[in-house]
Amino acid sequence: MNTPQAQIKLNLPLPLKEFAESKAKKFGMPLAGYLKHLILKDVEELEYPVFQASELTERAYKEAIKERKNAVKVVGNVDAFLDKI
Repeated sequence: MNTPQAQIKLNLPLPLKEFAESKAKKFGMPLAGYLKHLILKDVEELEYPVFQASELTERAYKEAIKERKNAVKVVGNVDAFLDKI
């Protein structure tokens, strides 16, 4: 499963950036990977928040599933089907 990604711009004082780069290099990591590691270590004990969908969202989801099921057409011979359209 692919997790959606976000890009973050981070401004650091130059000495802190250089220190972080040296730590990342020590571990053979790019700076971005090292910073991601630090964030993950910081939040590893926290429970990931889970939110209940609204009734409107739940109804829209159920309707979309129904529409998708109705939209699927089983085709035996693809060439014959394409010739008809």
